[in-house]
Amino acid sequence: MMLSGGGFRFGYYLGMHAAAVEAGQEPDLLLATCGGAVAGAIIAGLPDSAARKAWLASPEMYAFFCGLRSSPRAAPLRALANVMRRRLDGGKAARIPDLYHDYLFEIPAQLPLPAPRAAHTGAPALAILGGKLLFGPEQVGQMRRGRPIYAVTLFGDARTAALAHGLPSAVGAGWTDAVAPTLEVDTAMPRADAARISIADMFYFRCQTAGGADYTGGVVDLFPVELAFSLAEHVTMEMKQSYDQLMAIPALRAVFGIDGNHRLRRVHGHPVDVWVDTSDVSQALRGSGVQKRIDWRRNRIALAAPASYPRYVADVEAQWQYGYQRAQEAYTLAAQGGTFRMRNADQYNKALP
Repeated sequence: MMLSGGGFRFGYYLGMHAAAVEAGQEPDLLLATCGGAVAGAIIAGLPDSAARKAWLASPEMYAFFCGLRSSPRAAPLRALANVMRRRLDGGKAARIPDLYHDYLFEIPAQLPLPAPRAAHTGAPALAILGGKLLFGPEQVGQMRRGRPIYAVTLFGDARTAALAHGLPSAVGAGWTDAVAPTLEVDTAMPRADAARISIADMFYFRCQTAGGADYTGGVVDLFPVELAFSLAEHVTMEMKQSYDQLMAIPALRAVFGIDGNHRLRRVHGHPVDVWVDTSDVSQALRGSGVQKRIDWRRNRIALAAPASYPRYVADVEAQWQYGYQRAQEAYTLAAQGGTFRMRNADQYNKALP
């Protein structure tokens, strides 16, 4: 099962997984990026659906979200100027970006995750993606001149690493020369560090330092469908909503040299065993979870957690139910051989042949 992103609404992956178990399709591997890495760590670390939901709805997780803070660079006018600059710059990762200082929010020091379970307990394997920086802060602003400045890195156990050994990076081998063409594999990175790396999307959070290297988030390859089919015989994946054309697409182009929606349309055209339609997640879960807002008094763009703990618990339940219902529908449709129809198709996420 691929847990591809999810943002701050990643609780729906717990519901998706519960529906897979109910349908007799419990995954033995979770391939996770960005917010999906946190969901994957919760699923892999706890024995049943009730315990997983309770962990996400815990006061500790609520405190983590309440601890997200704005950085000094999160002034609204500065952020708007950076967005406009990236929109006007048509170059594909022409310069090495400043992922060390140019970010809006701070991640709290502690990401509360359950301890990994032993393999004999039946826990699924968890593989998490991040992007290793192949440059240092002293090179920021230099012209890239065609050299790769990121390496897609898979953090996982020995068995997953053996399956992934020698595989190409799909985005580096065919989508952009800013990413190295070979996948890197790391079996030593602690799970909590791997999850922090994966959620550290560029311009949102500072790149993360761990194991003697610097990393940006799993957004470097948010939809690793080619990797999934190299690791597994049966794949469940989402049909995703499109990237925002105003902010996300220019950021992806400036950092990785990728048109994210072109990549998404191609991924949506890939044969997958079970498609779970989450293309309407922004509408269905509008107002759920952490929200961006402008705090004019402090001159900051802020991340606002739900106003109270009971509201947070209600949001977790709404996310869980959304994921469960969408996945239940998907497994039923796949069993019946029905035709998939995406709820929120547009020109940016409709599958390319």
